[in-house]
Amino acid sequence: MIGRRQFITLLGGAAAAWPIAARAQQPKPPVVGFVSGASREMAAERPVMFRKGLGTSGFVDGENVTVEYHWLDGRYDQLPSLMADLVRRRVAVIATAGASEIARARAGTADRGLQCEHWPRD
Repeated sequence: MIGRRQFITLLGGAAAAWPIAARAQQPKPPVVGFVSGASREMAAERPVMFRKGLGTSGFVDGENVTVEYHWLDGRYDQLPSLMADLVRRRVAVIATAGASEIARARAGTADRGLQCEHWPRD
């Protein structure tokens, strides 16, 4: 039979472990792959605008969503392999900036049986 002192010690140890167990079970935030054909320097305002747009929808990078920024620096031949990598890793959303990048993203995902949507829709 367990004594009162042992029970309190056991209960105290379990209570101390609850926050650790709760944190360990938290799901990872969804990942958004942000893809730009430009260089980071040429499109410096795009991530700022993108984070602002996410914020209006209730998403904050680093808190409830993780954004990965990918800059192609005009090397569009790398787009299909980048898209394949993002799809393989099952990112929640792949976001692009600009109409020409949307067309290229559609081309880079169509051969993999995926659909590329423009948001907001026209």
